Amino acid sequence: MIILVSDTSVLIDLERGGLLEQAFACGLTMVVPDLLYARELEADNGPLLRKLGLGVVALSPDEVEFAQHVRKQRPGLSLPDCFALSCARRQDHALVSGDKLLRSEAQAHHCQVFGLLWILDQMEASGMIGTNMLHEGLSRIWSHPRRRLPKIDVMERLVRWTPA
Repeated sequence: MIILVSDTSVLIDLERGGLLEQAFACGLTMVVPDLLYARELEADNGPLLRKLGLGVVALSPDEVEFAQHVRKQRPGLSLPDCFALSCARRQDHALVSGDKLLRSEAQAHHCQVFGLLWILDQMEASGMIGTNMLHEGLSRIWSHPRRRLPKIDVMERLVRWTPA
């Protein structure tokens, strides 16, 4: 089983699409580093995310040191992003992110990296969520002005998930 280390953008997109509950209900295991949770999630929907099953994990001193090193090398990344990257380097963990710079840095450090569309595909494959709901959720995410998804891939899924 793979543990998904999420950045904030993926959780925000799932919420925008009305798919948060379904993402956790379909068997995905998601965690965030404690620093990311405290700075970016706890005050807003953190309690709901915890109730749904979001794990909050602490980094070891070596992992914190790695995150701080990356932060110095890549000033475009926030410290919470660097904590997520550090956590994603663990065995059987993968990063899920919509942030291009974070994804690129994770790949440079040989991390498995997935995005929101991969999560939606996993939700479909689980059989726990219907394609109508996926279509509706992805349509909501795509209509938001701050979307970060590749148009071709989104359109392919919207066609595939079009209600009959």
